[in-house]
Amino acid sequence: MNFSKFKFSLFFILSILITSCSPEGDSITSVKDLNLKPVEYSALENGVLDQINSYRNSIGSPTLKKLDIVSYVANTHTDYMVETGNVDHSGFEERQQDLMENAGAKSVGENVAYGYSTSEEVVNAWLKSDSHRALIENKNFTHFGISTETNSLGREYYTLMFIKK
Repeated sequence: MNFSKFKFSLFFILSILITSCSPEGDSITSVKDLNLKPVEYSALENGVLDQINSYRNSIGSPTLKKLDIVSYVANTHTDYMVETGNVDHSGFEERQQDLMENAGAKSVGENVAYGYSTSEEVVNAWLKSDSHRALIENKNFTHFGISTETNSLGREYYTLMFIKK
């Protein structure tokens, strides 16, 4: 998939939605509402999501539901990190606002990572970090999405996003 085309398409659709009239309280809750194709999750992405839910269950936190629109927004950041080589949270406020406006999010959290080749490695790294683990353990989050992308050197970049609806 050409992510530059995706970003343009998503921007165009979101621009139309933001400027269009709709009853107060309406919110987009899936990519189907945006007329986008459902996300095809890789084995690596599904592995991360499964491990996050398994860990949450082990500590008594509710299971998170996968939400494609969250993964689409996460993908815009993963694409940025691959293009720039930066692993950071640049532009988080914009992603947060997108999810609040278009997915009905009340709050948003984000974990990023680079260089881990398996879902076990990246999840274990996040769990060893107090700030990353706090997001994973947050009982208020209800949904999540993920994006992974491999750079030209074969290294994986990750953006994992959480929302409370």
